[in-house]
Amino acid sequence: MNDDPAGARDGAPEQGGIRPPTKDPWKSFRGVLSGLLILEAIVIGLAIPVVATVGGGLTAARGGYVIGLVVLMVLGAGVQGRRWAVKFDLLLQVLVVAGWWVHPAIGVVGLLFAAVWGYLLYLSADIRDRERRGLLPGQRG
Repeated sequence: MNDDPAGARDGAPEQGGIRPPTKDPWKSFRGVLSGLLILEAIVIGLAIPVVATVGGGLTAARGGYVIGLVVLMVLGAGVQGRRWAVKFDLLLQVLVVAGWWVHPAIGVVGLLFAAVWGYLLYLSADIRDRERRGLLPGQRG
């Protein structure tokens, strides 16, 4: 039994004959998560004029909530390498959907992005399963 992690890095098969992927699939996945948070921050930021002109207007509480969400999303895009990042992303989604009290448009945007985040969670599970079974590119052969 080879417990040397260096053997795993040089392309040699690990236990069970499955090689580690030659490229880290999670690095690109973290990039997708970061990009989605930035995109969502832009969309939520563009909703500020909608909140200001339609409905009850933009109060300090409503404006602070929306701007706070945008800031948290931009900051969250920079911490996607952390272990707790996906939980933080999902908490942000709950906060965006809860933004329905600010304006229904914020809640609708939150529901749309929640569907995208749900799909990304599905993809994450699929990548994890493929990596475990040795089906990722670079693991075969």
